[in-house]
Amino acid sequence: MAPAGDRASFLAGVAAGADAVYLGLKHFSARMQAKNFGLGELAALTAYAHQRGVRVYVAMNVLLKPDDARAAGNLVERLSGIVHPDALIVQDLGVIPLARQAGFTGELHISTLANATHPAALAVAQKLGASRVVLPRELSLDEAKLMAQHCPEGMGLEMFVHGALCHCVSGRCWWSSFFGGKSGLRGRCVQPCRRLYRQGGPKGKPERLFSCQDLSLDVLTKPLLDIPQIVSWKIEGRKKGPHYVYYVVSAYRLLRDNPGDPQARKTAVSLLSQALGRPGTHGVFLPQRPHPPVRPEQETASGLLVGQVKREPGGRAYVQPREDLLPGDLLRLGCEDDPWHQTIPLRRRIPKGGRLDLPAAPPASPGARRMGAAPSKAPVFLIDRREPELMRILADMEKDVAVLGEVPEKEAARFAPPSYSPPPASRPVETQVFRSLPRGLARGGKTAETGIWLERSALLDVPRPVAGAIWWWLPPVIWPSEEERYVRLMAEALERGAVRFVLNAPWQAGLFPGKEATCKGLKLWSGPFCNLASPHTAAVFASLGVEGCFASPELSGEELLSLPRTCPVPMGIVLGGFWPLGITRILAEEVRLEEPVLSPRGEVAWVRKHGGNHWIYPGWELDISAHRRELEQAGYARFAMLREPWPKFLEIAPRISVFNWETGLL
Repeated sequence: MAPAGDRASFLAGVAAGADAVYLGLKHFSARMQAKNFGLGELAALTAYAHQRGVRVYVAMNVLLKPDDARAAGNLVERLSGIVHPDALIVQDLGVIPLARQAGFTGELHISTLANATHPAALAVAQKLGASRVVLPRELSLDEAKLMAQHCPEGMGLEMFVHGALCHCVSGRCWWSSFFGGKSGLRGRCVQPCRRLYRQGGPKGKPERLFSCQDLSLDVLTKPLLDIPQIVSWKIEGRKKGPHYVYYVVSAYRLLRDNPGDPQARKTAVSLLSQALGRPGTHGVFLPQRPHPPVRPEQETASGLLVGQVKREPGGRAYVQPREDLLPGDLLRLGCEDDPWHQTIPLRRRIPKGGRLDLPAAPPASPGARRMGAAPSKAPVFLIDRREPELMRILADMEKDVAVLGEVPEKEAARFAPPSYSPPPASRPVETQVFRSLPRGLARGGKTAETGIWLERSALLDVPRPVAGAIWWWLPPVIWPSEEERYVRLMAEALERGAVRFVLNAPWQAGLFPGKEATCKGLKLWSGPFCNLASPHTAAVFASLGVEGCFASPELSGEELLSLPRTCPVPMGIVLGGFWPLGITRILAEEVRLEEPVLSPRGEVAWVRKHGGNHWIYPGWELDISAHRRELEQAGYARFAMLREPWPKFLEIAPRISVFNWETGLL
């Protein structure tokens, strides 16, 4: 399954023998930095692909904001009538009913951003109408097999085999959003994890403590052929050029079609080495042979290192490449976060060992600080190329597409999304959420609105008569190997009298089969980590048995105030406390827990382990309590305070965050 961020990459995937191509539109795509596609252009490309037996999947895998439903439905209606793609890939479960209401009849696939991380999620996804689930990139081979064993009949699984890795779990990262409203859940991540950070105070060594190498399963993909439920090998890279797409797809076709051929494996590995990605890692795919995805001492810039900047005595900068450079090649000086980095298109061939004079630093845009020149020994990377042979192949394909012609876009659709009536107003309550029951409450204090994160040690600390009054919060991520433990833990909690649970992924509803018949008085709410941001998503969650929903805290104030008036269930909101920048399964050994991590601007973060995951926190709390009166008037029924213990090194400072309340969410 090939990625396509533009027309040339789409055709490169087809040329390399992809069985399917996935891509995004100009709107509602989780890769908004890619060029993406208009409907008329995509209709011709899709018709061309279908003539060659290649399927086309459109990713509408973003978080829907409160007022997005009409625009999203209109887009799906026009997409269905003009393009006829084979499937939609969705993150927000509210898109599923909207797509059907808009007339889409193709398959619906659950994006990895939806965080379907454990086996029970698969049956829930099928119940909601999905026919495929994209698995997390952090799974081991054994965990992939476990997911496959629990895969319902008629459901397919899709697994990433190559491409960029996010440091945090997909769908569980608010890092970019927290510092300026550019959300990864909306396709606008600015990749703060790729930057240089310090531990050990301001004099600590700057390192890429959170920057991952690219996933590259390459020869390890052979065991996947024995798992029939894994129907698709997915290649990441919708911001990559046609060279990358062609080489990587060609490599994995060789690996898939010739699993027992040593020469094919050797050729495939050679192709991948020329694909201009980052250094590769197997990650945790083989637990007995772990390959850490984060190596702070190594460079993780994309592209092939072709040389270093040199300077003449007079200051003229140049590079002598280690490889032949071709007309159309694209070079980058330095890494993306270097203030002086540039991209340089080549207009002539530069032989290996030849000389390429580098331009001076470009002038700054009005109001911006002028970038400095690249220093001596700065790395120079080849990040894209236009090989003549590949360009000839694509040019011939373009002629065939031109015969089909672009399909004119139809009039704007007039899709009308359903509306919902809010439930009757109720007196709002506040829930204090702890990691364990505070001493005062254990001795008989008020517990009616206390929340506790569900772990066995915390459960056993709660007296049986109190357990039924506690709101038990499930973790935001449950891995395949952890599901059985949490099922047992919830059974133990029910036996001890617990009846109130907050689900922090909608899929966790699948952990309560037959709940109405087995547990009288059971109450379920969807928690803030479900990333709910629209009334249509709330309606889907309600169909899973929840009676109330927390809103995503990353919305703007205006959006948060509008939600309760349009949602069919009572709404809750996080009023304050430590909200994580992200949750990760992978952490470099160099990152020390409970110690300050300084950003390039001196901002403090810190890391704490909970269960099998690491939570990365900013050094200050979220606090929108100043807006509580407005939120009550808007109709919120429940307020949560996340009482995470402060790390010992961190002073309680007056700084707080209101997240995107004032700045908005793009």
